[in-house]
Amino acid sequence: MNIILFIINVLLLVIGQTMWKIGAEKIEISGFKTIINVILSPWIIGGGVLYVIATVIWLYLLSKLPLSLIYPLQSVAYIIALFVALFVFKEVIPITRWVGVAVILFGVYLVAK
Repeated sequence: MNIILFIINVLLLVIGQTMWKIGAEKIEISGFKTIINVILSPWIIGGGVLYVIATVIWLYLLSKLPLSLIYPLQSVAYIIALFVALFVFKEVIPITRWVGVAVILFGVYLVAK
């Protein structure tokens, strides 16, 4: 059950960040009006709601699992976000970032082992 909650937590974090990026790209930067646009953006609000849910799940996981295990494992979110950047935002990912992803994956393997 904890692994399922962990996966949900990571996915909610990545989806929330994705929603914030979409929302941020749609907001016009124009002084005080920007604050109102951020507050009223459904993308920003939706991302915030997902973050609240992810935080509740995270608090539960912290009560059940060692921090030295779950905190490093949460770096899987960086890897998922890289694929979101590639496929959703059509970003070009340089080779050095792919190498970084490989290092993160190896680190996750070592922590989980």
